[in-house]
Amino acid sequence: MLKTLITVAVTTVAYVITDLIDLSRDGLWKLGMSVAIGCSALIVQYLVDVERRLTSTEAGERERARGLQDHLTRLSEDAGLLTELDRAGMSTSGARRLLTSASQVGLQGPEIMKAFVRAELERLASVVTGLTAMTAHWPRDNDEWLIGLTECARSTIDVTSSSVGLPSWDTDRARKSLDAQIAAMRDPGVRIRRLFLISAAEESDLDFMDRFTALCRGQQELGITVRFLVLSPQRHVRAVAARDLVIFDGELYLEFEPDRQQGDVETRLDADILRVDQQVRRFNELWEAAAEPGPRPGSATRSPAE
Repeated sequence: MLKTLITVAVTTVAYVITDLIDLSRDGLWKLGMSVAIGCSALIVQYLVDVERRLTSTEAGERERARGLQDHLTRLSEDAGLLTELDRAGMSTSGARRLLTSASQVGLQGPEIMKAFVRAELERLASVVTGLTAMTAHWPRDNDEWLIGLTECARSTIDVTSSSVGLPSWDTDRARKSLDAQIAAMRDPGVRIRRLFLISAAEESDLDFMDRFTALCRGQQELGITVRFLVLSPQRHVRAVAARDLVIFDGELYLEFEPDRQQGDVETRLDADILRVDQQVRRFNELWEAAAEPGPRPGSATRSPAE
């Protein structure tokens, strides 16, 4: 509509100008010239419009090309990451399933679920990132790590139990951990050694020792090799008793250490070869100095290192 109005206006103006310039010409010639000028104006408008559209189309195509290039770059990076995972012996199917499930939750889940999934992904990323330095921390008691590593063990699990809270062995947490250890001993045949560290006061308590001996016997019947060591009150031995330790396959360990300020138990996973070797040597030294539970546990020997 606008082009038509402009063309009519240009034609009228051209007719008036032609009439003023050459009064000797007849009206038909003047009208023809005006129409020709008007048509030229219309053609110019269409050419300008076509050029504008071509420019816009080219800009859109360039933008789409950049978007496609970025998308292909991301796909290439993702494929490279999956290839590296496969080379490292990790499960690429698990990574794909995680990404697919997270995207599905993001598309259809409620906001609180999206927030929860984001928090879990951040937590997982933080743990795995920490493991690149062969260590990871958890601010609380982490039973999932304990059970997960128990299921992954292939040869040995060495456990130092420093706080012998007898009632705690009747909790769901202890039963789940014990069930995982029983399964590990059955398949793939993991050998488990549990070293209880008890105090001299506990050793002199006959009621405690009766219940403690029953606990040891019950674990021996499950196939766990059990020993116990009576600790002296010396400072370096108390430091050993301040935490529980679980060594898996002699290659990494979990350390459950009380946080004196917060009153919680911090969990640390460590696979640094030097620190693992130190913990393995320390455990073996304590194990050699320990005694097997017998009918008279009060006569247990003490460690010369104490």
